Amino acid sequence: MWMLHSATMLPAFLLLFFMGTSSRLSEDHAYPADELMPLTCRGRVRGLEPSRGDVDDALGKFSLTLIDTLDTLALLNKMAEFEEAVRRVVTDVRLDNDIVVSVFETNIRVLGGLLGGHSMAVMLKESGRMVWYQDELLHMAKDLGLRLLPAFNTSSGLPYPRVNLRFGVRGPETRTGTETDTCTACAGTIILEFAALSRFTGDPTFEAHARRALDFLWEKRQRNSNLVGTTINIHSGEWIRRDSGVGAGIDSYYEYLMKAYILLGDDQFLQRFNTHYASIMKYISQPPLLLDVHIHKPLLPARTWMDSLLAFFPGLQVLKGDIRPAIETHEMLYQVTKKHNFLPEAFTTDFRVHWAQHPLRPEFAESTYFLYKATRDPYYLEVGRTILENLNRFARVPCGFAAMKDVRTGSHEDRMDSFFLAEMFKYLFLLFAEEEDLPFNVEDYVFTTEAHLLPLSLSTASNSQAGEELDDSNFEWTCPNTRLLFPDPAFPRNLREPIRSAVDKSCPRPTTHREPGMGHPPLRAQDFMANNPEHLELLRRMGVSLIHLKDGRVQLVQHATQAVSAVAAEDGMRFMQEMMELSSQQQKEQLPPRAVQIVSHPFFGRVVLTAGPAQFGMDLYKSNSGVRGFVTVAEPYNGCSVLSNGEIVAGRIALLQRGQCMFAEKARHIQKAGAIGGIVIDDNEGSSSDTAPLFQMAGDGRNTDDVTLPLLFLFHKEGNILLEALKEYREVEVLLSDKARDRGEMLSETEPRHEYEKMLIFEEGEEKDHTSPASSEPVDQSQVTTQEQTTDDSVVGQESVQPAEGLGSYDPVDVGEEPAVDGDYSSQSDDSLVADWQEDLEAFKQMEKDEL
Repeated sequence: MWMLHSATMLPAFLLLFFMGTSSRLSEDHAYPADELMPLTCRGRVRGLEPSRGDVDDALGKFSLTLIDTLDTLALLNKMAEFEEAVRRVVTDVRLDNDIVVSVFETNIRVLGGLLGGHSMAVMLKESGRMVWYQDELLHMAKDLGLRLLPAFNTSSGLPYPRVNLRFGVRGPETRTGTETDTCTACAGTIILEFAALSRFTGDPTFEAHARRALDFLWEKRQRNSNLVGTTINIHSGEWIRRDSGVGAGIDSYYEYLMKAYILLGDDQFLQRFNTHYASIMKYISQPPLLLDVHIHKPLLPARTWMDSLLAFFPGLQVLKGDIRPAIETHEMLYQVTKKHNFLPEAFTTDFRVHWAQHPLRPEFAESTYFLYKATRDPYYLEVGRTILENLNRFARVPCGFAAMKDVRTGSHEDRMDSFFLAEMFKYLFLLFAEEEDLPFNVEDYVFTTEAHLLPLSLSTASNSQAGEELDDSNFEWTCPNTRLLFPDPAFPRNLREPIRSAVDKSCPRPTTHREPGMGHPPLRAQDFMANNPEHLELLRRMGVSLIHLKDGRVQLVQHATQAVSAVAAEDGMRFMQEMMELSSQQQKEQLPPRAVQIVSHPFFGRVVLTAGPAQFGMDLYKSNSGVRGFVTVAEPYNGCSVLSNGEIVAGRIALLQRGQCMFAEKARHIQKAGAIGGIVIDDNEGSSSDTAPLFQMAGDGRNTDDVTLPLLFLFHKEGNILLEALKEYREVEVLLSDKARDRGEMLSETEPRHEYEKMLIFEEGEEKDHTSPASSEPVDQSQVTTQEQTTDDSVVGQESVQPAEGLGSYDPVDVGEEPAVDGDYSSQSDDSLVADWQEDLEAFKQMEKDEL
């Protein structure tokens, strides 16, 4: 039996169960494909599904999820499953495919997965199990390493971003060999896997290439700020994107400098990391925020939003031993998570959604685990429980866990990346499990950026490169003893409390005593009001003029030479960049998407489809409850004439096919038949919200005030999910709304609750309003265009700004009361929890059989 204290027993058990269920679902529905598509219950095979661009470069027809999950199975003590998975990899997986893949993703996921699996297999063999294993995974890892090596054939040593697994770098006829740019993380996140491969095999070639790439990046750092840019030319070393942060594009470069020192014992890596870290804390860290800056002008912010990948940084700070800022940034991220259920892919400095996706990224869970290890503060168990419950309530679907298409609506994407099983489950399990429950001591391993386990036995004595002197002043020779860091358990709590207050009210900004327009940005684009005299004066000081156009819009033009100072001119450029960024974002998000949530058995709200709204009819964004009803197919399906099955459609939500008449005409026909709502399904086979932007269904040019029901649009792929459900279950009930509802609300009091639903719904609280408008409105951005000028006459760019309903309508994070952290996380007693666990074990097993 799992000997876990009351706060962790149920989450740890559920993690084991969900991991087992997800692994079996991936095996049964997706194998040998690279990834599981959890909404359509099939595997994602590259070339058979619509292209997702660079995202698909992680897929190489090499059973990605299986390899990426090997050492997770071992960590969860699922040794029989691990051994079977190793046999499958050895016998079934091919690496010589004629396919172009990302060097970065293939290295961290596949090469790292093979090496992590090899480490686990060796450990088991030494304990008397898997005696048949003869380093097969290591042989495959070396084969893959050799297939990646052609990418490093550049004058700089920085790798091409892509390589063909069979033919290497082929040139113009493919996407390989002609590229000039790569991201810093892409080139700088090689050393752990390549060095481990060299140490395991005795072939120094791989480690040498990884070191050469890191050496080049170090040489190309900006020498005054000691920061690196986001994108670099792999031939010349010129920085293409000169913004610098700790998130996307750079993140794991810093991580690998620190971990390379831990794994390889080379003092040089620690010196470089400490040099970068000092600059990060000087320029980028504005506790609790981490904001990008320009490498040549590090006092000048580069953007006004943060991306979710920076959530790994508090965990790295724990390894560094700098716990205070780790606690502060983590707390800010937690409050944003509580606001939106998940950490949005990007969010603004005042904590509104910037990019609404959440592909089930594990970085926040990773930092939560490391902070709990460092502090032993039970607060972080509560954080982990929140992560687990939100995954369970909002992301779990019948065939696994689905990425969130939009955290505001709760809609899903037919996507479950391999890192979800490789990292998320691993870190959550480690967070809740006791040491005696682990099959081996994780302190003997270092985690790669994909959470693969590489043994510290690979370490060597100091292996500094000759010819470069080390600066002793830049070393911290010992790792912190985390057991001695916090003799006072109240210390972390005291750090978190002011962060809650700051996030709840507004974003804290660095104090400054400079005059407005004299260096400190006096005005943010999202706050600008064209009729505010003070704002106009601030623009004038920054060299920005406002021109009223004949069509009622206003145009902003910057003349850098007319600013009151060079510093003010920089502020003006920043304001113009913000305005154009806001313009671009608003064009992308003209209307928030709507949600179609399947609420009937056996879905119970677990499948949420992304839907487009209409310009007419009921506005679900203004409805508190949405429209709930059973669906039926209209006859005729196109809805372009009076319905022949009107008596069946009455009181239901009609399904219609796009085409042959206007959307408003379809709406009028189903409304006349008595329908309470309508869903139009795209007739373009293969279309999907994954690959095509949502659009707003327009009227027919006539007055549409007579249409009072809601009409939503689904692309073909999402609509087909609904049609297949209707075919299989005949009675399918859906909820049309602005955002998905808590699936616990989907079960009525009179309806028998399934056993697994009892377990899936831990604590149901009152839903908070996430969409109340802000108290003050910014300028109507639909009336603004921008022009940026570096001189009086040269126009750099012009961009019209379209209205974006909902943009700016999300309140600062509502923190509420601090959750209890005394170990009593529910109203049930410890004995009751144990009894429920024992009683429901069989129900869980039966549920697995039912779903499979």
